[in-house]
Amino acid sequence: MKNMNTQKPLKSKVSITLDEEVIKRIKDLAEADDRNFSQYINLVLKKHIERKSGSDHSQD
Repeated sequence: MKNMNTQKPLKSKVSITLDEEVIKRIKDLAEADDRNFSQYINLVLKKHIERKSGSDHSQD
């Protein structure tokens, strides 16, 4: 029988450089969505990856 993993998914810290205006907009959008900065970026990136995975990659 498999051991059911009930722990949260693993996360890693990364460092990226963003334009100041991008940071400001993300902070505003995250606040409006009642999320913190990191949660919002993670959500946006997941949605983008899902969209790209289902699209025609010839337009990448």
